[in-house]
Amino acid sequence: MDGGNCGSRSSMEKVMGDYGDQPHVLAVDDNLIDRKLIEKLLKNSSCKVTTAENGLRALEYLGLGDDGRNNLDTKGSKVNLIITDYCMPGMTGYELLKKIKESSIMKEVPVVIMSSENIPARINKCLEEGAQMFMLKPLKQSDVKKLRSKLMNCRS
Repeated sequence: MDGGNCGSRSSMEKVMGDYGDQPHVLAVDDNLIDRKLIEKLLKNSSCKVTTAENGLRALEYLGLGDDGRNNLDTKGSKVNLIITDYCMPGMTGYELLKKIKESSIMKEVPVVIMSSENIPARINKCLEEGAQMFMLKPLKQSDVKKLRSKLMNCRS
């Protein structure tokens, strides 16, 4: 592995730097089948996986639910990566991304948005808001390997 381009550690590298061999990923998708598939693919890539069926549940797990206060220390849920579906009822993946990036304690955690729809304006909007990547569904094992490789390499 060549770290030549790494003048300073990227935010992703700082967050991912201390996970050892098993990064903790929060996978958010309202579709049970998609959620199970993502969980299986991530576990096959040696990730610890927690799943949530919607954005509100994800925020609760992260300690950002209800009153919007940052209470992560009371929950103790440390995640290294959040991967979320874009299109979900109640709160879209984009809205979840915005809430995470507004949080002082979670804003450094990389967020990956996935969608079955390849809409450039949507993709750009998510990337501009701070998403690390946008991936098309259905995810394959090669996508997860690529994602994990990016997590382990220097990347800003």
